[in-house]
Amino acid sequence: MHILICALQHVTAQQRQQHVILISLDGFRWDYLDKFQPPNLTAFAQSGASAEAMIPAFPSKTFPNHYTIATGMRPETHGLVDNSFYDPGKDRVYEISDREVVQDGTWYGGTPIWVLAEANGITSASYFFVGTEAPIQGIQPTYFYNYDGAVSNLDRIEQVFEWLKLPVDKRPRLITLYFSDMDDIGHRYGPDNEKEISQKLFELDKQLGLLFDGLGKYDLDINIILVSDHGMTNVKRENLLNLDLISEGIAGKVVNNGALAHIYLDETSQKAEVKKLLEKRANHFIVEDVADRKHYKDIDTHRDKFGDLLILPDLGYYLATSAGMVSYQKRSAMFQTDVYGEHGYSPIYKDMHGIFYAKGPRIKKGITIPPFENIHVYPLLAALLDLPLPKEVEGKPEVLSPIMIDSDGEEKY
Repeated sequence: MHILICALQHVTAQQRQQHVILISLDGFRWDYLDKFQPPNLTAFAQSGASAEAMIPAFPSKTFPNHYTIATGMRPETHGLVDNSFYDPGKDRVYEISDREVVQDGTWYGGTPIWVLAEANGITSASYFFVGTEAPIQGIQPTYFYNYDGAVSNLDRIEQVFEWLKLPVDKRPRLITLYFSDMDDIGHRYGPDNEKEISQKLFELDKQLGLLFDGLGKYDLDINIILVSDHGMTNVKRENLLNLDLISEGIAGKVVNNGALAHIYLDETSQKAEVKKLLEKRANHFIVEDVADRKHYKDIDTHRDKFGDLLILPDLGYYLATSAGMVSYQKRSAMFQTDVYGEHGYSPIYKDMHGIFYAKGPRIKKGITIPPFENIHVYPLLAALLDLPLPKEVEGKPEVLSPIMIDSDGEEKY
């Protein structure tokens, strides 16, 4: 009888409404956990499911990768192709610092997980996540905040607790949460500055410990998915490449993202000629025809947003305008370092890889899986909330189904 009661309780728990909290730790490189062993994150990863690494989409920048995680689609498919890019159709540049474009839903394709949730009657909330500030398909999270980096981590965490205290008809079952700490410190000092990285990491770990402890006090089934958008690599000041000199004399728009620059030619008929000119100037960078890049060849909808040519520095080299060079000099003087941290490079470089950890009543315990592309997070989120998977999603359910427990309490594999 006791065994039967326990079994029934287990099934009942699995059939309860599931809640999902998606947490992004911007710039958290794949190896930080093993290297520094922060106690709360280490315990979280070991007691749940984790990946050896999570592979970002190209370019390994913040906005395209957060939106890839949110939609299960690659940047060339969802249309948010970089932190900065030119859209010939709109005749306007998307810049992450431009609040008007960031909050314009027409820039964002696909169906973000909060849009899917809201469309299917599930309340969502966001304390910052790329795309939540814009009405996409006319939908935003029920509760959200416009990005403000000055808001403390503890204020963000406290708001999560307040949301979970709401009555069931108002309580969000999907919450997204964002912390920029590791990206900020990584850019400032580079990922190999163990003193600075470890100090910031342990501060963040303590705050996340408060979050994990607090969530454990709610009588709710809460699944926590913890990810990062990209990793980080060292760039020495002497390895900065002057983009103004590289692109001098080229007729067209040049939009710089450091680890890559997009060139939008006034006359596309000049592409071969311009490519040859740039290749003659090449020093620690290559030039690629956008139409030749993997994934882009068969994409017509957003290919023009990438431009005609891409300038791609070698790993550890970074593009900067003349004005940008001055900014880096000021940073060197302020922080007493000539080494910075940057990202955006091809995902073939392991330095660009991020993290994936998960824990909750529908997640297996103590399982580690091989590295996977971040497009596959979306089907997991949808499955946890029993949401239908949109046809355009490129992520595959079978990639992360091995870490899931079925709603009837059975392990999938």
